[in-house]
Amino acid sequence: MRRGFKASCERTAEEHRRTIGLALDEPLDPERLAQHLGVTVWRPRDVPNLSRKSLSQLVEEDSDSWSAVTLQAGSSRLTIVNSAHSATRQRSSIAHELAHLILAHSPSRIDVSEKGYLVLSSFDGEEEDEANWLSGALLVPREGLMRVFRRRQDHQALADHFGVSLQLLEWRLRMTGVARQARRGAPYRRN
Repeated sequence: MRRGFKASCERTAEEHRRTIGLALDEPLDPERLAQHLGVTVWRPRDVPNLSRKSLSQLVEEDSDSWSAVTLQAGSSRLTIVNSAHSATRQRSSIAHELAHLILAHSPSRIDVSEKGYLVLSSFDGEEEDEANWLSGALLVPREGLMRVFRRRQDHQALADHFGVSLQLLEWRLRMTGVARQARRGAPYRRN
């Protein structure tokens, strides 16, 4: 990632949280942020005229093959999130899609194959890494994590506090250096 990108994500997360009146150590409801950004969030059952067979394919038979997708038509933006996934994964998936929008990545494109199948384009690896970092900062900002970590170091309790998976929480602890810094007893300095 380009120099300064991670610090920029922390500032961006702080700014977006501030605009919706949320402290850095409070859990973020990504659907609230989506509403603020003018993004509609649906589950597959919300898609008009989606056949029962297609719904079953998306949330039962192939539920592991997708997490979320954001579509744009003019100024309208719609994120569809996989309702078969856990609540924490859905929150993460929505935050990831919002991160792509905040970072002004090109939205996904849908093409139709010769056989009539929908083919969804995806972001390149660098854009995915950037969206992963920003979505992590939105859900678990470094400064908020430091505040809560100093009061409660049990990782599952921290994950529950922020409404994220244990895996995401531990990734943020490693990537931000919060756990290492707290163990050393170093004073916290905001980037």
